[in-house]
Amino acid sequence: MEMKRTRVPAVLLGASFLMATSALGPGFLTQTTVFTKELAASFGFVILLSVLLDIFTQLNIWRVLTVSGKRGQDIANEVLPGAGYVLAALVVFGCLVFNIGNIAGCGLGLNAFVGLPVPYGAAASALIAIAVFLVKEGVRTMDRFVKLLGVIMLGLIIYVVVASRPPLGEAAFRTIWPEHVDPLVVVTLFGGTFGGYITFAGAHRLIDAGISGKTSLQQVNKSAVTGIVITALIRFMLFLASLGVIALGMAIDDENPAASVFQNASGNFGGRVFGIVMWAAAITSMVGAAYTAVSFFKTFHRSLESRSNLIIVIFIVISAIVFLTIKSPVSVLVWAGTINGFILPIGLAVVLIASRSKKLLGDYQHPLFLQIAGWLVVLLMLWFSVSTLVNI
Repeated sequence: MEMKRTRVPAVLLGASFLMATSALGPGFLTQTTVFTKELAASFGFVILLSVLLDIFTQLNIWRVLTVSGKRGQDIANEVLPGAGYVLAALVVFGCLVFNIGNIAGCGLGLNAFVGLPVPYGAAASALIAIAVFLVKEGVRTMDRFVKLLGVIMLGLIIYVVVASRPPLGEAAFRTIWPEHVDPLVVVTLFGGTFGGYITFAGAHRLIDAGISGKTSLQQVNKSAVTGIVITALIRFMLFLASLGVIALGMAIDDENPAASVFQNASGNFGGRVFGIVMWAAAITSMVGAAYTAVSFFKTFHRSLESRSNLIIVIFIVISAIVFLTIKSPVSVLVWAGTINGFILPIGLAVVLIASRSKKLLGDYQHPLFLQIAGWLVVLLMLWFSVSTLVNI
């Protein structure tokens, strides 16, 4: 029993970091820099608003799933027979194609750090990710892996913030009182950072560890909020680094905006720091996407559950092979982005319907304010996803 008690905090923190590092992939580095260039200090308000939206999303999903002890696809099948298979198919496709981007990010990161050719860096990173799941107790190794790289990433970005000397007073003021806000940027930031499979990653990790039921709600809330805070902290730090470079009048390279922030702040050394941050962001997202994708279909058959680590390895191998053989996966990434945008409103809507089911949750009463806030997020994200599809 003593071992179990000491393991719970580690699992809770591991779930927090899994969600956070899954959200902080290569795209987040570029996205934050581009939007800071567009909105300057007012982008702090967008980050703050997206964090508030995410709190409502994550708490709805994490609480309902862990109280029921069922994963997203099983909840969906209970709400509407067959819906779980559709949700699982969307998640697996989105994870697979986004992992192509994650593997590309790994290659670019190692190229910037040590000059390794992108294909070799991508292949080596895929092998490292595979090794995480091949060792004994691979899921616990994943927890340690994402925590370590998450802390390294945060530390390096803080170093760049100090080097760029951003106008902290203006950033704090505009975070509360923005000069101007683009609603599309709000939705894009929220969908890109917390959309799709990412909102389910931490909850599935807790269920895998046996943390479920009403008695675990306090721990679940703490783990969810911790993951949101970690994500917000890293994004705020990168925003401040970008703002510092822009405030100094330095140019942001549109071809590689995030790299130019690090290089402008710290010269050649900053370029190498960018390489480490890019690699850490990409490989932790790769691990998180692979784990979450498999968690969405392993409950469909007992043999899948018993071989989940092997299936995760196969998933990573397929992602790497596709990246190494397809020269320009841009069009596939566009479609994956569109599909990923639909996953959040569909998945969250299913969870909100399930939150009122006594069959699934027994005597648990899901807070009304979370249900209302959750439905507002569903409508907002659905509007954005449909608009994106129409404009393709």
